[in-house]
Amino acid sequence: MTVAQKRPEFRNINAFKDLPTYRLPAPGWVSILHRISGVLMFVLLPLVIWMFDTSVSSEISFARFRNAFNNGALGVLMKLVALGLIWAYLHHFIAGLRHVWMDVSHKAVSKSWGGSSAKFTLVASLVLTVVLGAKLFGVY
Repeated sequence: MTVAQKRPEFRNINAFKDLPTYRLPAPGWVSILHRISGVLMFVLLPLVIWMFDTSVSSEISFARFRNAFNNGALGVLMKLVALGLIWAYLHHFIAGLRHVWMDVSHKAVSKSWGGSSAKFTLVASLVLTVVLGAKLFGVY
């Protein structure tokens, strides 16, 4: 006679107790941030269209836009929003290339490659954001 093995017990998680202690791997962070960056770009698309329209309508509207972008608290806020959009685009683009590479190359579908490519995606998007942010804020 064989003894039946105890089946695993599944329970609901406590968001306040379990989630803060859960350690999400790098591919999980890339996946979540890929979705967040896509939503961010979609939600801010009207702002991007308005900024583009304002900057190309006339020389006067471009001068007003440039003045608002470069002066005061509104200018800092607009630069921070632009920096967020820069990060969203870069992260979404690099993560998208990662996903395309995983679809095309069957060798790229492994746990080790997924982890290393996810870390590369996170680092590359942040480094490029810092470089472009420095340019945006006039460091160079």
